[in-house]
Amino acid sequence: MYENDIYSNSDNGSYSTYQTDGSGNQRTDFVMVPDPAKGGKKKKGAFRKILLSMTMGLLFGLFAGAGFYAVQMGVDRINGDKATAEAGEDAAQPKLPDTTGESWLKNVNNITYVNSDISDVVEDVMPAMVSIVNNYTQTGTTFWGQQYSQQGAASGSGIIVAENENELLIVSNNHVVQGMDSLDVTFIDGSVAQAHIKGTDADMDLAVISVKLEDVSEETRKAITIAAMGDSDSLKLGTPVIAIGNALGYGQSVTNGIISALNREMTLDDGSTGTFIQTNAAINPGNSGGALLNINGEVIGINSNKIAATQVEGMNYAIPISSASPIIADLLERQTRTDKASDDEAGYMGITMQDVTDQITQMLGIPGGVYVYDVAEGSAAEQAGIRHGDVIVKFDGQKVSTREELKNLVGYYKAGETVPVTVKRVQNGQYEDVELEVTLGYRPTE
Repeated sequence: MYENDIYSNSDNGSYSTYQTDGSGNQRTDFVMVPDPAKGGKKKKGAFRKILLSMTMGLLFGLFAGAGFYAVQMGVDRINGDKATAEAGEDAAQPKLPDTTGESWLKNVNNITYVNSDISDVVEDVMPAMVSIVNNYTQTGTTFWGQQYSQQGAASGSGIIVAENENELLIVSNNHVVQGMDSLDVTFIDGSVAQAHIKGTDADMDLAVISVKLEDVSEETRKAITIAAMGDSDSLKLGTPVIAIGNALGYGQSVTNGIISALNREMTLDDGSTGTFIQTNAAINPGNSGGALLNINGEVIGINSNKIAATQVEGMNYAIPISSASPIIADLLERQTRTDKASDDEAGYMGITMQDVTDQITQMLGIPGGVYVYDVAEGSAAEQAGIRHGDVIVKFDGQKVSTREELKNLVGYYKAGETVPVTVKRVQNGQYEDVELEVTLGYRPTE
């Protein structure tokens, strides 16, 4: 019989099993098998040491943090009690912002929030915008010297700025309504009404037109609104702006941008100069007369495509509303000429006229307008001081470029009315403006 015996190798923790018989003979059954008892104890001992170290470290961190916090609270309490004792009971109360002083208001006013979504602003102001169609007659001379005339239509924009007992009053550009035979205004709801010129200022390129309230339906009057005027004098570079207008005659459209420059002096097509707001908000043909708005929806400028530069992008211009407002206020008080005078009441100037074409201007240096070729003896023009060689450029503040325009305007005035007329006259070797007052007479009977 064999007896089991175990030989353990303490160096590597393994063991061997032997069988021994009664005479001392032995047989090895297993060789160098790891000792599970010793190996397990060694591994468990190491794991316990690591776990104990981590636990002690964690507890030390917690106690250290708690101690630091307690010390800090004590210091703060001591300092707080000391400050309270020195300042009195009121110092112990929590301090709220002072909302009554100017400093608080200043801080509130300095808070700026820029919202890229302008849809709410546009929705509010769009009912104050209108589209304008100028129906006109174009006249000219062919290469063979034959006179011709043809009908045309041009698109523009306008802003509803006021209403009186009889009229809805709209601001636009002078060049939008200049030379019109008739004006059609389209409102936000798509309804169309005929408009009439109330007054214009060619120098500022401003016009006020009116629509009779009786020509506006009740539904349309509920749909439209009056625009709010802003302050262009307080504008800063980089201020966000919105432009609305009847671009290309397709109806109202919206663009946006910033103020690129202020007090920008520009020369117009007729040689006159003006000071404008420059913006990178797109202003295209048809936008003229529309509104340049701030982010509050207030009108800060009246767009003018007439001075847009075609060779560059992102340079568009608007008439500052602070400069335009006094002129608009004056135009609003003018008498609206809705109907032409009857033949027996129509006013008469007594001049023979000729158009000054671009070709004549280039060849002879005569400024654009209506050239006075002859003045009838004893006529209203002669009595007012109009001379042969004068060039009429304005009639009652409205710019005239052709004899047809002048004849059309005079047709709205009755004999006996006194009208301001601006002529360009050669003085000291150059053309200068001369202001005259013409009291219209009756057309002579043949």
